Amino acid sequence: MDKPIYLDYNATTPIDAEVAAAMLPYLDQFFGNPSSSHRFGIETKKAVEKARQQIATLLHCQPDEIVFTSGGSESNNWAIKGIAYQNRHNGNHIITSAIEHPAVSEVCGFLESQGFEISTIPVDEFGMVNPDDIKKAIRTSTILITIMHANNEVGTIQPISEIGEIANRHGVIFHSDGAQSVGKIETNVRKLGVDLFSIAGHKLYAPKGIGALYIKRGVTLQKLIHGADHERNYRAGTENVLEIVGLGKAAEVSGRDLLQNILQMKKMRDQLHTTLQKELPDIKLNGHTEKRLPNTLSLSFPKIEANTMISELENVAASAGAACHADNVEVSTVLSAMRIPVDFAMGTIRFSTGRYTSNEEIEQAANSIIAVVRKLKPKTKIDTNPVTDIGEVKLTKYTHGLGCACKIRPQYLEKVLKDLPIIFDKNVLIGANTSDDAAVYKINNETAIVQSVDFFTPVVDDPYYFGAIAAANALSDIYAMGAKPLFALNIVGFPDNRLPMQVLKDILKGAADKAAEAGISVLGGHTVEDTEPKFGMVVTGLIHPDKVLSNSNSQPGDALILTKPIGTGIISTAVKNGLANNTIAIKARNIMASLNMKAAELMDQYAVNACTDVTGFGLTGHLKEMVEASGVSAEIFLNKIPLINGVYELAMAGTIPGGTKNNLDFVSSITNWSDSISEIMKLIICDAQTSGGLLISIAENIAGKLVADLKNNGIEDAAIIGKITKSNVPKIIIKGL
Repeated sequence: MDKPIYLDYNATTPIDAEVAAAMLPYLDQFFGNPSSSHRFGIETKKAVEKARQQIATLLHCQPDEIVFTSGGSESNNWAIKGIAYQNRHNGNHIITSAIEHPAVSEVCGFLESQGFEISTIPVDEFGMVNPDDIKKAIRTSTILITIMHANNEVGTIQPISEIGEIANRHGVIFHSDGAQSVGKIETNVRKLGVDLFSIAGHKLYAPKGIGALYIKRGVTLQKLIHGADHERNYRAGTENVLEIVGLGKAAEVSGRDLLQNILQMKKMRDQLHTTLQKELPDIKLNGHTEKRLPNTLSLSFPKIEANTMISELENVAASAGAACHADNVEVSTVLSAMRIPVDFAMGTIRFSTGRYTSNEEIEQAANSIIAVVRKLKPKTKIDTNPVTDIGEVKLTKYTHGLGCACKIRPQYLEKVLKDLPIIFDKNVLIGANTSDDAAVYKINNETAIVQSVDFFTPVVDDPYYFGAIAAANALSDIYAMGAKPLFALNIVGFPDNRLPMQVLKDILKGAADKAAEAGISVLGGHTVEDTEPKFGMVVTGLIHPDKVLSNSNSQPGDALILTKPIGTGIISTAVKNGLANNTIAIKARNIMASLNMKAAELMDQYAVNACTDVTGFGLTGHLKEMVEASGVSAEIFLNKIPLINGVYELAMAGTIPGGTKNNLDFVSSITNWSDSISEIMKLIICDAQTSGGLLISIAENIAGKLVADLKNNGIEDAAIIGKITKSNVPKIIIKGL
């Protein structure tokens, strides 16, 4: 495998060797508190002040105009909130642009919720702000203008000095986010005419977690962090000496080598662009052709999904400008503000070079990019050379969404289903109106047909287990209705230009083996080409018309039983991101691959009132459908819900699928959460499951016996998790520990 190539320097940079060497003595040798008056404190105080001078030299300002922070986000927050709160007696109007980093735009949004007025200035097709628009937006109540120096996505450099002149002429404080510009272009704050300027260390070959804010003499900010009088009483908190030293050295190195670094980064950027443009003439450059950071190359590859391309570029690190989901394309705010057409925006990738990028890396990266684009482009003729061998296959790398977590948002789907035609056929026992797991059609007084369809993208890397899990998931709908499966048909979407046909064979083998375990045959199916692998089944089952289980018959006094633990969506996301260890990955895989057949067989021996299986909409989403269809409410006890061991730690690490977040929003109007339940636990309980357990509503006096039977038959995680209550307005109440 080729050596990985890093072309994402706008996201973060490695620590420069000179920076690391300067920091090293402050790991253990010089550890004193800079506020202490003894020699240990004096040594570190001198180091802090040296770093302050180094940064001031780079920015062409005085050392007393530099205050250290925890990074660019804090610098932006402090600059904007500090001016807003300090000057709100003079006015409440702030001007910003449509392409700011969230560390600015989110702050402005917060202040707007606090009564401040925000004017957002548009940009042109190059991502450039027009200074005249800012001039026109200024009012007598304007107290701050905040416009970034250079854009992080497309690299466009804003006319900061012109805006500075306008701000100065009107007596308005001017802040600029310089996170992307410092160390890449000249950042002379005097020439720029700014009053406040933010620096992020990790964009500058310094450590993460350190930054600085330039505050022009005479500008007063309200403090953001209160406490002791550190940093000349600007910012409380003992100085992070180790990283301050690193930031200072990084500033010194950047200033010393600025010209040669600019030339090197630009040469590598342009070499990549020229090579790609020659072989892929339909690509589009985003951002200004000249007034752009020397290292930034934002390219749109038409009609190709950026996430798919990133997944294929296993040895090239870059950033996507859009995220494609099952129901929409989420284009970045920057590309939207520039009005990039969706066909181009969805295929936008940012490549950013660094001072270490080499010719060889660019050549290798260009070759990889060209090969991937040609592979992913829509076919115009029959491909006579399908993929035959790509080595070890990891299926989750070939998809954006994961399993049932990639379903259309439930709140959107509800709106669509409401517009379906009314069903007049009296033989339809269950249709789409009750949000049940399958449709039921009465054949005669003794027989009804149950039919369901389900398909999704990979949740595991192994093709065989993907097929097995997809089959178990599809069969689960039949079991949840109380029916017995009869036969199945395959549904396949497959990228034969990305994966060898052996992968599809393995998927089908896993599904066939799982169907055989359920006692049925797969009789055929349908296939289409797709940009990512998708697989599922149509399953047909039989049931007596009087024994059909539905969402809509849950009764007050029922207990709620769950047969499988929660957490497969989070774990699948962790697998895709490389954060799940083998033990938890196999545990989740085995849970998803296990049939709900035995649970259904045992359930058939009891007078069950209602049942659903827990899949894409999560435990709370499917429970919402049940209580609304039945006209009841439910109480759930958090400590009774079975969770897969380790899922909490992965959720804390941020491996939350988008479908899970959608589920939490979907149930918000009907769910009351105990105050003791954290946001992380809410997400876990709402996690989008694939081939999850059955959620059974059954009379309380027999629920315990059913749980005991389930456990005795190997369904060890089965548990009573709550109860159904009477209510005029359906509600879900989730009680904490």
